[in-house]
Amino acid sequence: MISMTAMSSPVLLNNVDHHDLRVVLGHGAVFGDCVNQVTVFPTEFEELQRDYAILFRRNADGAFRSTVLLGLDEGENLYLDESGWTARYIPALMQRGPFSIGVPGPGETGEPMIHVDPSHPRVSRSEGEPVFLDHGGNAPYLDHIARVLQAIYVGSKVSEAMFAAFEKHDLLEPVTLDVRLDDTRGYKLPDCYTIAPTHLSALDGEQLAALHGSDFLRPAIWAASSLRNITRLIEMKNRRDRER
Repeated sequence: MISMTAMSSPVLLNNVDHHDLRVVLGHGAVFGDCVNQVTVFPTEFEELQRDYAILFRRNADGAFRSTVLLGLDEGENLYLDESGWTARYIPALMQRGPFSIGVPGPGETGEPMIHVDPSHPRVSRSEGEPVFLDHGGNAPYLDHIARVLQAIYVGSKVSEAMFAAFEKHDLLEPVTLDVRLDDTRGYKLPDCYTIAPTHLSALDGEQLAALHGSDFLRPAIWAASSLRNITRLIEMKNRRDRER
């Protein structure tokens, strides 16, 4: 059975205590997938820009973070239907399920390690994908999760430097997105930032070389090109509304 209890603190994953651990796959409201945006990381921009609009927002402390739009109303994920997730790529935070990376505290030694929340609704002992093989080695699913967590971990580390580079080259542009569904319906999405296309195209050779050298030119281009997916989101929203 899938656990529906409140989530507890993650514990270190190991093949003794968790030898029979399984993870229920699929997507739906029960797994927390009904959200209209999710935080994403530069390490996944290349995949994301094919399906989602990448936007930037400020946290409460003023730091930038990257997000993708999944819907327009609160709790709405237009990429989710009765068949599952319909996009080609699922954002890393939505793939990781009950797993997270635990890092040593200040002054502590050690490497980042995979942790698991035993009370997560995907965790099971009787159904789903096995985490470990019968002899104790990693199952293919756990290898996949390790790659997902690596993308999150590395992406979280490089985000600050990426935004510093974007600000240095004056590439971030504040916008309020005016999303029109038809002549009478629309949404305004305030407090967003995007890559300013005119500023990006105006960069000189030295600036382009600096961005390329730090490998932040490609994320800038991917983020700018991703905005065409807002049109796709509008089409998905209109289709969903017609089906109701």
